[in-house]
Amino acid sequence: RCVLKELESLGKALYGAKLIAQRFQVRNCSHHKDPVSGSTCLLSMIEEGNPHHFFIATQDQDLANKVKKKAGVPLLFIIQNTMVLDKPSPKSLAFVQKLQTNELVPEHQKQSIVQLKEKEGLAKQEGEKRRKRKRAGGPNPLSCLKKKKKKTQEGQEPSAEKKKRRKRKRNR
Repeated sequence: RCVLKELESLGKALYGAKLIAQRFQVRNCSHHKDPVSGSTCLLSMIEEGNPHHFFIATQDQDLANKVKKKAGVPLLFIIQNTMVLDKPSPKSLAFVQKLQTNELVPEHQKQSIVQLKEKEGLAKQEGEKRRKRKRAGGPNPLSCLKKKKKKTQEGQEPSAEKKKRRKRKRNR
């Protein structure tokens, strides 16, 4: 809503941009009573880890630099009539790396899970793990069918002779 208010205040110069912006879904922001600038509003919506998984599409380099400082916010921009998804920022890459190193389940909890499974008898036993062997199958059942006998009657045999072919005439 703040972006639409900003476009209205800029006048007729950006009327086309305002029409395009109105076609998209309008998200409610926390400052609907006292609108702020569009870039400030967008930055406030992606705070706290971008919970709604927003993408930011902008040509404003200042806003793009601020977005790159936040982890997990994809950035779109336009180059020669083509929408381009910017590569992940170093902040996003560092955040993903941190998540991978701090696994979801700590090591001591994994060990306690294994002990509980053994206690309940749910642990996988290596002796039971056998692969089924493929056995040689029989012949193809369709190849074992008896051949059908042809019914040859005198009236049906010369069927090829009954059909007469026309010769094609060439126009010169």
